[in-house]
Amino acid sequence: MRTGVWLVGARGSVATTSIVGALALRAGLTGPTGCVTELPGVRGPALPAFADMVLGGHDVVTTPLAKRAESLAAAGVLPGRLVAALSEELAAVERELRPAPSAGTQADRAAAIAHDLTDFRQRHGLPCVVVVNVAATEPAPRPHPGHADPAALRAALAGPDEVLPPSSLYGYAAVTTGCPYVDFTPSTGLRLPALAALADAHRVPYAGHDGKTGETLIKSVLAPMFAMRHLAVRSWSGVNLLGGGDGATLADPAANAAKVRSKQRVLGETLGYLPQGGSRIEYVEELGDFKTAWDLVTFAGFLGTGMRLEFSWHGCDSALAAPLVLDLARLTAAAQATGVAGPLTDLAFFFKDPLGDPSHALADQWARLCALAHRLHSGGADAPPH
Repeated sequence: MRTGVWLVGARGSVATTSIVGALALRAGLTGPTGCVTELPGVRGPALPAFADMVLGGHDVVTTPLAKRAESLAAAGVLPGRLVAALSEELAAVERELRPAPSAGTQADRAAAIAHDLTDFRQRHGLPCVVVVNVAATEPAPRPHPGHADPAALRAALAGPDEVLPPSSLYGYAAVTTGCPYVDFTPSTGLRLPALAALADAHRVPYAGHDGKTGETLIKSVLAPMFAMRHLAVRSWSGVNLLGGGDGATLADPAANAAKVRSKQRVLGETLGYLPQGGSRIEYVEELGDFKTAWDLVTFAGFLGTGMRLEFSWHGCDSALAAPLVLDLARLTAAAQATGVAGPLTDLAFFFKDPLGDPSHALADQWARLCALAHRLHSGGADAPPH
């Protein structure tokens, strides 16, 4: 099943790594390490093949995609041999990238985004285009009356106000064009009543938020361990050091606060209480696309005996995120093809701050993901649960 993948922030590090990875998989130049959809519990005939992905996107910057890939190769994120071998394929994707609309009212910009999505879908004869937001993290938006319902939102967008943050404006354009939407960032996306109602009205599946790639991934494994052993976590403090575009964005206090809220949710909802401490994010330009996290956990056991756990995580954010972007595009496209619509809460496995009210324990999330995959491979919305 040929499937469009439209990346918002298409020239960024995560998007560029996703594009190079998809092209390398299509050409048989690499294996699917890191791709969850290639594991036995998830893979199957409902998922579009990597070779069937048609790539495009929007960005506010104009740096050629090949140059972005070369810079990532120089930084050790991508193998240089792949960038060199895929020069023609990268040039073909470059022709599918469009400047992010910036003129006129938000209604004008949404219409321009929708036009680009529709044009992309029609030119390539695609039954489905999944829009994936991998742009920079945004601050939380100010409340606006237009957020309440679709009619109020449509009226407000035609006015002079900046009613929606960019992630939500892209979500609006996507769902009203019939495109599934995935927010891989902590940004607002479709998490407004008017947008959720529009997605339901257009029978569009959507997923989010904030891809789980590092420290929070480990928390989702360790926090259930403490809970199941009935050990009392007294404090959990973490320091995250990262460079690259994401790090520079998170140097802004408002964007930083949105990210920290997303990272902390797993502890409170898994343990049933929020221990002392928090997560701190610092921008260290020298680290580039790599990140380091250090966590200190203090806990009490039988008779109140105090103990501690420390761990460090060193990872390449783009290389951890990119295969999940491809996974989410495949799963969301399969959901739409099989008639599944609305919030895809069973994709919580992929997110720090998932939609709905799921368990944050990774094992529970994995079971729900496998059950969803089974339903999709068995025919979709009307198939019995696994």
